[in-house]
Amino acid sequence: MNSNKSAFTTLKAYKPFHGLYDPCRPIGIKYYSTPPHLYIGFQQPNMPQFSPAEALKKGTLWPAFWDYYENPYEGKKRDQS
Repeated sequence: MNSNKSAFTTLKAYKPFHGLYDPCRPIGIKYYSTPPHLYIGFQQPNMPQFSPAEALKKGTLWPAFWDYYENPYEGKKRDQS
C-alpha cells in the first residue's frame, strides 16, 4: 500500500525523460488536465443543474461535469519577470 496520499486533482504533471547526451535543454515539468467525467461511473438521476444562462457560459448543465481550467504555465511567466 502506498502511504503517501495526495489530494485529488484533475491537473496531472510529469517530468519528461532527458537523456545524458540529449542536445536540447530539459523541458521541465509538463502538465495535462483530465476531464471530470472520467471519474464518474454513471450519471445519477436528479443531479443538481446550473441555470440555463450559466450552463451556456460553462458549457455543461451539470456542476459535476464542469472543470475550471487554469493555465499552469502562466504563473511561470510572471515569476520569471
